[in-house]
Amino acid sequence: MSVVILLVTFVSFSQGQEDQNALLKQIKWQRGPCISSLGNEAEINIPAGYIFSDATGTKILMEAMHNIPSDKEVGVIVSTAPKWYLLFSFSDTGYVKDDEKSSLNANAMLKSLKATNEAANEEKKKRGWETFEFIGWELPPRYNAQTHNLEWATKFNSKDGTTVNWNTRLLGRDGVMSVTLVSTEETLKNILPQFNGLLKGFSYKAGHRYAEFHQGDKVAAYGLSALVLGGAAVVAAKAGLFKIIGKYLFLMLIPIIVFFKNLWSKITKKKE
Repeated sequence: MSVVILLVTFVSFSQGQEDQNALLKQIKWQRGPCISSLGNEAEINIPAGYIFSDATGTKILMEAMHNIPSDKEVGVIVSTAPKWYLLFSFSDTGYVKDDEKSSLNANAMLKSLKATNEAANEEKKKRGWETFEFIGWELPPRYNAQTHNLEWATKFNSKDGTTVNWNTRLLGRDGVMSVTLVSTEETLKNILPQFNGLLKGFSYKAGHRYAEFHQGDKVAAYGLSALVLGGAAVVAAKAGLFKIIGKYLFLMLIPIIVFFKNLWSKITKKKE
């Protein structure tokens, strides 16, 4: 995505709950089992026990959670139990070469992520939002050359405990599908098998697959390392635009369980 905007703040249920309810009622959900489109580029199989909403519904959900939509969202999958979700966003920045697959420097990237988190915290303070301590890797970046998937996981401390953002980038011919799994550290181990099962149901549509790249196609101006650090936002920052976009470069997602509490049933319950 051109700008990574991944922030969900804690919601005060004593204020604005009616507005949140009104937003949630606007979301159209598909219940699994079904096959759902992720924009024009991809599709995913939704098993029973999960619900899905498209780009429009995802943006409404982000707003209800006091998030700033990136306009790159193409879908969200919500698990009915336990309370976690997957956010899908697509960046059409072009084909990302995987030349760095054997030379990913986790230590160097860690330093950059820590520095960017500090900058993001300064912006959060100005807005009166909670800041988060960046701990480090839950999983250092790794790339699967067979599936063309890049994944890594980061850990943060907050007043309510440790949060893990599990990031996956699915490379395609025209760009990158970003998948973020948001959960608490305690539930991550149990969730990962379900998450991996869901990703097996993901596929790029014909003409959009990584292997279908042709000479002359658009090529991204960055590689695998930059994807971990924020993708095109890193390129823009180096070009002197950090004052404009830097505050959005490394903002994290908070587990959905914090937001939903009493509102969870409004999303996951089956409408009569």
